[in-house]
Amino acid sequence: MKTSSKLFADETTAPVLDPGRGKTKTGQLWAYARDDRPWQGTAPPGVVYVYAPDRKAERPMAHLEGFVGVLQVDGYSGYRPLAAKNTVSLAFCWAHVRRRFYELAAAGPAPIATEALRRIAELYKIEDEIRGRMHEQRSTARQERSRPITDSLALWLREQLGLISQKTKLAEAIRYALSRWDGLTRFIDDGRIEIDSNTVEQSIRPIAGPESLCTPSLSICKHWKRFRVSNATRAALSGYRGLDRRRSQVADPDLIRRTANHLFGGQHLHLYQMAYSMVSYA
Repeated sequence: MKTSSKLFADETTAPVLDPGRGKTKTGQLWAYARDDRPWQGTAPPGVVYVYAPDRKAERPMAHLEGFVGVLQVDGYSGYRPLAAKNTVSLAFCWAHVRRRFYELAAAGPAPIATEALRRIAELYKIEDEIRGRMHEQRSTARQERSRPITDSLALWLREQLGLISQKTKLAEAIRYALSRWDGLTRFIDDGRIEIDSNTVEQSIRPIAGPESLCTPSLSICKHWKRFRVSNATRAALSGYRGLDRRRSQVADPDLIRRTANHLFGGQHLHLYQMAYSMVSYA
């Protein structure tokens, strides 16, 4: 994976066993994903999960030692030291920008947030149209169609920021976007970069949350609520934009068998078999 020229990264909290204390503690699960299919890349898609006891910036520094290329991430500052080494370029996530404006618009009348959402939606519409094209074609389309939108949006956001109270959530949302503008617009000139980091977020969600696999009444959930990951675990990405939740890789084949029984009730044999194939792949 580290020989790739473009990766996604994300992290989430994870409850892990705390041996000797009879309880769990909170650790961090880091995910590093590759999916070049949206621009017709030939490298196979995949995701690597790495457990760490905390969220310190030294974790991705160690995990990605030797990686040279573009790393697409959310706005977490812990990734910034990677860029300081001048071997990694950070591409940021428009979905995280959009989410902040959406929360404001959903809470009540918010004309500035609503207008920001409308402009961001124009970028996503272009992405829907060019997904699956070669990266040269994607970058050309973005330079012609997306750049005018982002240039105009940056000017407009700065204007609005000067008109509102700096202590509001709206000001926070605008500053969040403007402070990450170089990374947010990096996708325009590089057709390999996605507009957001949803690929890796979708791959980490089913691992971190037991509710993505089963309801709390199922006995298997007690195993998913407490897990311990050492070193790294890898799994193949299926589907077009992320990891199929039913194919999450787990280290224990017996756990896989019992999970399949709970989820599928003895039916869907192909999914049952795929779970075993994921274990053997790891």
